[in-house]
Amino acid sequence: MTALTLSTSSAATLRADAVVIGVAKGPKGLVVAPGAEAVDQAFDGRLAAVVETLGGSGGEGEVTKLPAPSGFKAPVVLAVGLGDLPAEGDAFDEETLRRAAGVAARALAGSKKAAFALPVEDAESAAAIGEGAVLGAYSFTAYRGGKDEKPAKNAPLAEAAILGGKPRDKAFKAAVERATAVAAEVNRARDLVNMSPNDLNPKSFAAQAQAAGKEFGLKVEVLDEKALLKGGFGGLMGVGQGSVNPPRLVRVAYTHPKAEKTLALVGKGITYDSGGISLKPAGHNETMKCDMAGAAAVLGAVLAVARLGLKVNVTGWLALAENMPSGNATRPGDVLRMYSGTTVEVLNTDAEGRLVLADALTRASEENPDAIVDVATLTGAMVVALGDRTFGVMANDDAFRTSLYEIAEEVGEQAWPMPLPVELRKSMDSPVADMANIGERMGGGLVAGVFLKEFVGEGIAWAHLDIAGPAFHEKAPFGYTPKGGTGSSVRTLVRLAERTADGDLG
Repeated sequence: MTALTLSTSSAATLRADAVVIGVAKGPKGLVVAPGAEAVDQAFDGRLAAVVETLGGSGGEGEVTKLPAPSGFKAPVVLAVGLGDLPAEGDAFDEETLRRAAGVAARALAGSKKAAFALPVEDAESAAAIGEGAVLGAYSFTAYRGGKDEKPAKNAPLAEAAILGGKPRDKAFKAAVERATAVAAEVNRARDLVNMSPNDLNPKSFAAQAQAAGKEFGLKVEVLDEKALLKGGFGGLMGVGQGSVNPPRLVRVAYTHPKAEKTLALVGKGITYDSGGISLKPAGHNETMKCDMAGAAAVLGAVLAVARLGLKVNVTGWLALAENMPSGNATRPGDVLRMYSGTTVEVLNTDAEGRLVLADALTRASEENPDAIVDVATLTGAMVVALGDRTFGVMANDDAFRTSLYEIAEEVGEQAWPMPLPVELRKSMDSPVADMANIGERMGGGLVAGVFLKEFVGEGIAWAHLDIAGPAFHEKAPFGYTPKGGTGSSVRTLVRLAERTADGDLG
């Protein structure tokens, strides 16, 4: 992983493979952003003109490479676009810096060290640059190794030195240490999502959670298929019974001796989703290894909280199963008795995520946490509603929903608050069971949220994050977002834990 350092050195004197600067769109053309004064001076104040001559406009995400001026230790200057210049007196926002650093880090793949001379106003902006650099440098190479592969050329940027940082300042040091920990766990979640389903199944996922838990001193409990059957976890067993890889429910717990609040995080972990007997059509199976992104996000978030030593108790629940068609698979029309005792008629076996989450939500509720947040790649309907980059936020408490939406925006994750219309519950009435697992087709993402709400304990604040859109990115990389697994919602969950530790649960 890319190492982050703070440096007071000048861009001219720091030995590196490249110096990264920011350029922006000003009212009269391209302007050089703060932080790059030494570079501009070395170009006799003509740096903006040189970048424009090479085709740069300052547009967000745009990259222009040029030879470094005489006397520089670095041979290359990389100018990255920051978009529009802020109004006078305002600074570039953290997400702009985070994305710019990500673009630069990706452009410098194979480099050992880069000096980031982007605008640093305070510890938070330095951390945003660092976080963007680590996230942008990410690459998944676990399955690369052919004779024609040249891993060194595509290796992630090894070190990002943040110029303008204050190495001896406690606030700066803490901010960069936080950025390192959070970005590392986002990247862990990305790795899990990118793993092939023949390597990552419920059992091996549980083993990864156990290994990580041991590394960071967490308590990890795993319920295998025998324990799940004995315990009455009908949702998990019903979804997983069609696979040769049986389901698991994993509890990962971080506790702090001075904590006053407890959060429960519940993640959907369908390690491969064929749709079951309600088989997905051709063209919809190829990326279904990502259907465990919610569980990956929950694991990453709990581990990040542990690395940061936050004064809050956080318990992660990973509801793991593989949804496959076979002679043993649950059929449309079957009735499952959930862990809560509620009976559910399964009308569509491809609406399986809500079944495993229902069991985990009920189990998490038994511990009476102050709040529960579940995370899931739950519905295609949410992608239709919000697109590929935005996740939906639903909750049984308006203030909690608003808080999570604001937190997501604060950390740079696109989200949008969604309702839970009470009239949708009737559409899930069943003539033979307490309820069905699907209801009205229109507003399907909301129907799923209404279903989950039924399994949350009385009086517990609960929110549901449907990350079906942003969890897996199939197009070209942008900002610090790679192709493939993104680690969506990890940063939101960590910031929620930080706020809770500070006494602001929302």
